Amino acid sequence: MKIKHIFSTAALLFIYTLTLAQVSGNAEKKKADSLRWAEEEFRLHNDWANLKRFEAENVRLPAPLKDESRVVLMGNSITQGWSDKDPEFFKGKAYVNRGIGGQTTSQMLLRFRPDVINLKPKVVVILAGTNDIAGNTGQTSEATIIGNIQSMALLAQHYGIKVVLSSILPVYDYPWKKGLNPVPRIHSINTQLKVFAQRNNMVYLDYFTPMADERKGLKSDLTYDGVHPNLAGYKVMEPLLEAAVHAALKK
Repeated sequence: MKIKHIFSTAALLFIYTLTLAQVSGNAEKKKADSLRWAEEEFRLHNDWANLKRFEAENVRLPAPLKDESRVVLMGNSITQGWSDKDPEFFKGKAYVNRGIGGQTTSQMLLRFRPDVINLKPKVVVILAGTNDIAGNTGQTSEATIIGNIQSMALLAQHYGIKVVLSSILPVYDYPWKKGLNPVPRIHSINTQLKVFAQRNNMVYLDYFTPMADERKGLKSDLTYDGVHPNLAGYKVMEPLLEAAVHAALKK
């Protein structure tokens, strides 16, 4: 009986300790989440387009060499995450990643001069629009999304930068904003971007076709959440990107 009592007490102590750890862990997580949200709220009110994000890096980046074909990748978390998921792909290439997670086309347009034009690339690759459809900065009309992307592209052309316009990747549903039915909007925007690129001597980069499943969502083996590519997804995108950049440099 005494041994049983000892084991019962030990078990209760273990459960109590585990519960305390979980409570403490949850409290720390809530505190960290609250701090992160507060920082994000402050930034959105004081630097809505996140112009500060690459300010120091842009200053440190030297001017391109005479024979350098610098390429700037302008985008959101899909572009940002590329360097994290497959850093080897960027080694030895004159690619400059200027993706910021969560951004919409309106935010990208505001930072297009410091993060693209001022870096004097030969090519810019624009991958944008999915966060607008998800409503990250409020409801955005299709015309505004397309107009923002077109404005970035035409600005680049004005400064002698070749343009690659990327299709929006397939999405069947956004995990953080379910029920929006993005498939028709993605199809419509991609169609219009393709026509615009063809009419304005730009390269249209179609990620959608090879990455879409039967529902017109992102193939399950190419993503971890239905929106963002995993390493396998980026491996599909990489040769398409390189071919598009090569085609743009020849224009």
